[in-house]
Amino acid sequence: HVQLVESGGGSAQTGGSLRLSCADSGHGYSWYCMAWFRQAAGKEREAVAAIFTGDGATYYADSVKERFTISKDTAKNIVYLQMDSLKPEDTGTYYCAADLYSCWMPSLTQSFPYWGQGTQVTVS
Repeated sequence: HVQLVESGGGSAQTGGSLRLSCADSGHGYSWYCMAWFRQAAGKEREAVAAIFTGDGATYYADSVKERFTISKDTAKNIVYLQMDSLKPEDTGTYYCAADLYSCWMPSLTQSFPYWGQGTQVTVS
């Protein structure tokens, strides 16, 4: 059973920073593509960022460009989301997602079969 585990959520003030981590529960899969999504209360889940683990190519939603950075530690099979200059509208539950075979359309939830349970981020 594949399990992605997020950590690093919490509370921050406007303009502050948080770093999220996403780790495979130990299966050691070579993920082809990993991504972060978020869901605010009463809203649909939306893509935040994605990274192709092969060459490190990245995707960012317009709302987080220049503020968030997605990166990977291939040896540890961990993906990070560094969130700087946080805004109240960044508040939500952040989910890690992954795919073993493709990084096609990383902005779509349907592109990812594997998901974590989510970690809450609150910016005030």
